[in-house]
Amino acid sequence: MFSFFKKKSGSAPPPVPSAPPATPAALAHGTAAPPGPARSTGGGLIGSALVTPISIPDALAAAAPADRQRWLGKLQAGLRNTGSSISTVFTGSRIDDALYEDLETALLMADTGVKATEHLLADVKRRVQAGGMTHPVAVKNALVEAIAQLLKPLEQPLVIGHYQPTVIMVTGVNGAGKTTSIGKLTRHLANEGASVLLAAADTFRAAAREQLSVWADRNTVEIVSQAGGDPAAVSFDAVTAGKARGKDVVLVDTAGRLPTQLHLMEELRKIKRVVQKADATAPHEILLVIDGNTGQNALAQVKAFDDTLQLTGLIVTKLDGTAKGGVLAAIALWARERALASPELRPVPVYFIGVGEKLEDLETFNAREFAQALLA
Repeated sequence: MFSFFKKKSGSAPPPVPSAPPATPAALAHGTAAPPGPARSTGGGLIGSALVTPISIPDALAAAAPADRQRWLGKLQAGLRNTGSSISTVFTGSRIDDALYEDLETALLMADTGVKATEHLLADVKRRVQAGGMTHPVAVKNALVEAIAQLLKPLEQPLVIGHYQPTVIMVTGVNGAGKTTSIGKLTRHLANEGASVLLAAADTFRAAAREQLSVWADRNTVEIVSQAGGDPAAVSFDAVTAGKARGKDVVLVDTAGRLPTQLHLMEELRKIKRVVQKADATAPHEILLVIDGNTGQNALAQVKAFDDTLQLTGLIVTKLDGTAKGGVLAAIALWARERALASPELRPVPVYFIGVGEKLEDLETFNAREFAQALLA
């Protein structure tokens, strides 16, 4: 149910199917264009890694219903605090200015932010007027559609296989769940047949290398680690080793830091530059892990890390806590404005969301599922 790529052997890419195959193992959200052409030797892709993204909703229909319902149940439970506060707005008997004022307050309290709240309210009012709606429940349905449409651009697959290795640099503040997310992602990649190499570039935190080593042991993957070493040097060694050993993916775990720690943010730039010396096309993905409980602070983190590194994707964790999931609407609006201002930059989708500590609690992001769970 988790899969976001498929590997096949052969000397040439097969034609892209007109419709996704109905198999539970092939699930990826969206059909984002690849970041660049695949590299080949002798007419075949290096490592014979071929990417065939699968689209929603067909792939969702193919997923095991029981597993999908369990996941949606966890997501709904995680967002219950936010959803219940918004849903109480629609318990009246008519649509009036008071309802919209209450909805505005509820969205702001859900950490949607001023800009995203204004956007959603305008969209809801337009839908209500166009549809001739007369009951508050219809307004709730209109809000679900407005949120789903706003979040839809965030729904894209993480593509693995256009480069060997695909180098993924993972960043985030302390306590966001960065290393744990790397461990979960490693397991899912390994389960799909990808060979993974971990880079323990978080050399500041005493237990960071040990924590990543535990995940490496659990997933039976290799790790490049160096006690007290330079993070950029560890990253360089890992990418070089990944190329030499024919690995599919190199996951680089960086030190957690606050965006206000300018000297540490500058070190992230250094790691990126050094990785590019090992592979001119890398890093192919730069992911930021954000804690869903931090509200508008999460948006501030996204902006700061994007200014430093030009992010290519997000992982949102801990939506099972006191998370106010409205911050994803604020992130979506920021991503839209970013794309308009800098069309040369790659989009910043939400690749994964997490609702717990278990392996299966990390899943690919789907805009409609999230909107429905938010207002369930």
